[in-house]
Amino acid sequence: MAAMETETAPLTLESLPTDPLLLILSFLDYRDLINCCYVSRRLSQLSSHDPLWRRHCKKYWLISEEEKTQKNQCWKSLFIDTYSDVGRYIDHYAAIKKAWDDLKKYLEPRCPRMVLSLKEGAREEDLDAVEAQIGCKLPDDYRCSYRIHNGQKLVVPGLLGSMALSNHYRSEDLLDVDTAAGGFQQRQGLKYCLPLTFCIHTGLSQYIAVEAAEGRNKNEVFYQCPDQMARNPAAIDMFIIGATFTDWFTSYVNNVVSGGFPIIRDQIFRYVHDPECVATTGDITVSVSTSFLPELSSVHPPHYFFTYRIRIEMSKDALPEKACQLDSRYWRITNAKGDVEEVQGPGVVGEFPIISPGRVYEYTSCTTFSTTSGYMEGYYTFHFLYFKDKIFNVAIPRFHMACPTFRVSIARLFW
Repeated sequence: MAAMETETAPLTLESLPTDPLLLILSFLDYRDLINCCYVSRRLSQLSSHDPLWRRHCKKYWLISEEEKTQKNQCWKSLFIDTYSDVGRYIDHYAAIKKAWDDLKKYLEPRCPRMVLSLKEGAREEDLDAVEAQIGCKLPDDYRCSYRIHNGQKLVVPGLLGSMALSNHYRSEDLLDVDTAAGGFQQRQGLKYCLPLTFCIHTGLSQYIAVEAAEGRNKNEVFYQCPDQMARNPAAIDMFIIGATFTDWFTSYVNNVVSGGFPIIRDQIFRYVHDPECVATTGDITVSVSTSFLPELSSVHPPHYFFTYRIRIEMSKDALPEKACQLDSRYWRITNAKGDVEEVQGPGVVGEFPIISPGRVYEYTSCTTFSTTSGYMEGYYTFHFLYFKDKIFNVAIPRFHMACPTFRVSIARLFW
């Protein structure tokens, strides 16, 4: 009986077959994979299995098969080399790099001059020097972006969008880190704030708060809004644009590459279009996109400035005799309190456009509200070119406008 009993060797990690072990290792993050190198000789060999590092190279550094072939390196070597260069940004790099890649790919055939204006990435020592100069640490995601592209040359049009309305024009450049450091604020009202963008026409900038101060959260991106009713120059309200640099930059890029912001004459215009904001009357379709202008707005006194862009298009399948001309417009404007204003007048922006099959007419105009939001709706009156005594109305869809979240200055609250 005793002779029939055989001792079973204990199951150990060392005794497991290679394939199951590699499968287990494939689920580990890069940190755990590196730690495996110190467990045993066998695990050290298996954790260096090159296909295991392919996933991490793609996930964290967005390295493609083509790049690997060009560099003639194994996946693990690529991971380590990239980590030694930008490893401190591993939690941000993929999101920021993807945004930059998507933006350049989209803009190259549409706005080539804008892409050519981008500067090469900054070096770590350049960013360290800026931190020493301003006496504050830069957000890691901000630094990560500037390692990829150190802003752009001060040119028009700017990478961060344009806006043209009557005699008002704005185009924002993404500042390089040295220029941004030169605009670092220590004065009350904007203490510890660094400009991200700059418009050479208006002087407008978007800022990032590199420290929490004066009621701002660290890393918030905002437009400054001086309180026009306060005698204290430190009373600066804020229109909040992003919670972090990553939030601000990636949301802007998503709007651009999705076609949400139109490209007009090689410039990005920051009009937001609601897909539901379209109305069709017969053969004519009217669609509307809107934009908030912080540089022309204020919280105190309450004055919120919006511009809207209207597209009027006649179907290409319409009969030639449907050609018509716009005679007048009617608007019903309602603010957040429910107050209604009605406006009626000839033409649009001083013009009486003719619409024919397949033709498009676009124009921009503006409105202001004393409340943070409101909406407009109405109709155009047209007459047929071939039957001038026959008129008809074309509906303008209701479109809403709302200013960004804002925060009032603590200087005014406690003054």
